[in-house]
Amino acid sequence: MNDTLAFGLHTFGDVTRDADGALKSHGRVLRDVLAEGELADRVNLDFFGVGEHHRDDFAISAPEVILAAVAARTTRIRLGSAVTVLSSDDPVRVYQRFATLDGLSGGRAEAIMGRGSFTESFPLFGLPLEAYSVLFEEKLDLYVKLLAEGEVTWSGRTRAPLERQRVYPTTDSAPMRTWVGVGGSPESVVRAARHGLPLMLAIIGGAPSRFAHYVSLYHERVDAEGRARLPVGVHSPGHVADTDAEAREQLWPAYEAMINRIGRERGWAPIGRDQFEHEIARGSLYVGSPETVARKVAATARTLGLARFDLKYSHGTLPHEAMCRSIELLGTRVAPMVHELLAATREPAAV
Repeated sequence: MNDTLAFGLHTFGDVTRDADGALKSHGRVLRDVLAEGELADRVNLDFFGVGEHHRDDFAISAPEVILAAVAARTTRIRLGSAVTVLSSDDPVRVYQRFATLDGLSGGRAEAIMGRGSFTESFPLFGLPLEAYSVLFEEKLDLYVKLLAEGEVTWSGRTRAPLERQRVYPTTDSAPMRTWVGVGGSPESVVRAARHGLPLMLAIIGGAPSRFAHYVSLYHERVDAEGRARLPVGVHSPGHVADTDAEAREQLWPAYEAMINRIGRERGWAPIGRDQFEHEIARGSLYVGSPETVARKVAATARTLGLARFDLKYSHGTLPHEAMCRSIELLGTRVAPMVHELLAATREPAAV
């Protein structure tokens, strides 16, 4: 684990409701996300990430566009995707867009590459779902070659070959930081290590300690590749409010509706309040007062040896105002408390 744990935020641009209870337009949600990114910068959080989706309950389908808008209104926070669905995109264009963002932001761009948990992009862009794995493997391989910003020669089954091609714009400090987002398969962990990319674990349910063996596997494979140790991060959902009770009551209605909507699409049983409470108490839902959330984040960081913790702070129709308060508390109270808790465990005992 790094000496100082970095803190980030993730949002998918979930469509929320206005004061009258009506669903907001996608445009209004995007403007809210812009304001949330500005707030994250003001309260000294380290990273702001927006996820790519192609469905009506999420407003963000072009992450780099909104990140460029956030870049123009911020000064220090790093900006990236959460995740970029590389399987259904072209790695050359992805690299160009992020390199452009990097230039506009003064070197603050980074990306999290993943296969995504939704499949709407495959029919949208005319790609066969049965090629899910090979598309990601080949496109990530090409993307990694582009990170060196030299001539690239590459061939595969999923796009036209490149012969001594260079891609522009270049960045001021290559290679641009890129993570691999992993949902929990050993093959994905090994892939990240093989390509020499930091690992971002998406832990959205169950005890975080279940992922310790993935972290061990990752470090073992990085060592076997002869590389220096690479950072590990975690993406998990949560919500911070002034008290534990307030955080629970604010989040539960939106969380229940969101999980059950997605669950109906996937054949899951409906979630109940008892499951929600169990995930808060023993799972990967970081919900409560700043003190409660700080203790849980610190415990996860110690268990998994984290360099960064990214809170997925948007949840269905959870109001923009409640999310802004959560962001404010994360930056001003949770992050400092976590740093204190982790520093205390590193300090030698008094003699």
